[in-house]
Amino acid sequence: MGIILVYDITDEKSFENIQNWMKSIKENASAGVERLLLGNKCDMEAKRQVQREQAEKLAREHRIRFFETSAKSSVNVDEAFSSLARDILLKTGGRRSGTNSKPSSTGLKTSDKKKNKCLLG
Repeated sequence: MGIILVYDITDEKSFENIQNWMKSIKENASAGVERLLLGNKCDMEAKRQVQREQAEKLAREHRIRFFETSAKSSVNVDEAFSSLARDILLKTGGRRSGTNSKPSSTGLKTSDKKKNKCLLG
């Protein structure tokens, strides 16, 4: 129900491959699958090869959310996953797989953490 496309902000080639993955998703995934674009390693700004603006533009073109994250320092990882989960729940009307019942609450909350400079979504 959801696909996360991850590229390394310090590796231009990994970003270029996102277009191939987008094409593959269009050809092979279920129609309407939620997608999320993540630029990982935002803690390595000095080695950046992919500018935020490039990724923001790509995300806009494909009408998907975009976050910059750092798996190493846990920047925006929870926020990105929560965002995708919320979008899936909204699209499915909160239905759980295999049932027609709606949960009383999604259990997802906006993070109380301070917003980090990497957050773009």
